Amino acid sequence: MKIDHHLHTSRHSPDSVLDPLKMIERARALGLDGVVITEHDYQWRADELAELASRAGGLKVFSGVEVSAREGHFLVYGLPDLDEAQPGIALGDLLRLADRHRAAVVAAHPFRWGQPFDAIVAQHGPVFQGVEYVSNNVTPETRALADALLKTTPMAATGSSDAHDAKTLGCYYSEFDAPIESLADFVSALREGRVRPRHREGARLTSGPVD
Repeated sequence: MKIDHHLHTSRHSPDSVLDPLKMIERARALGLDGVVITEHDYQWRADELAELASRAGGLKVFSGVEVSAREGHFLVYGLPDLDEAQPGIALGDLLRLADRHRAAVVAAHPFRWGQPFDAIVAQHGPVFQGVEYVSNNVTPETRALADALLKTTPMAATGSSDAHDAKTLGCYYSEFDAPIESLADFVSALREGRVRPRHREGARLTSGPVD
C-alpha cells in the first residue's frame, strides 16, 4: 500500500494552503492508498477525522502529529492525545510517552537546519521506528547523512511528502507490504519495519529519486 504520512492541511497548520478536501481528491488522483495528516503540534479529533474520511471514497485517512520537540521535529503516530506532548517537550520524554502508548516515532527531515541527528541517535539509541529518508524538505546533503546513519543502524527508512500544498502531495510516500486498514495497522507496520520509501514519477524530487 502507498501511504503519504507526513503532510499538513490549511485547517490546522498555519503554514499550509492544502485544503483537506482538495487533499483527498488529489491523493486519490495520484493513486495513493492512504494519507496520514500530521499537523504541527495538533492531532485531529476523532469526529472531524471521521467526517473527512467519510468523504474520502475508499482512501484511508488517519491522523498523527508533527511534534516540535526541543531537539527537532518528530512525527508521532498512535498517541491518544497531546496532553503530555506539548511543543518544546524533551525528546527523551516524548520517546517514553510514545513507548508507553506503543506509538511509532519517525524522525522528520533529520539533519535539517543543522540538527545533530547522529548525536541524537548516539544519545538515545536507534529507537526511531522510521527515519524520513526522502521528502520535500530533505536535501541531497541531508539525505546522504541519513543514508550513512541508516547503514549502521536497524532503523527503517521512510518516504513522505511533507506537503503544504496540493502540488507537493505524494512526491514521496512509503510503501507497505501488507494491507493497512486502520491507524493501528499503520503503527504496527512501522514498528515492525515493513516499509520502504518510494517516489512518484513526474514529481519534483527535492531529495532525488529512490532506487
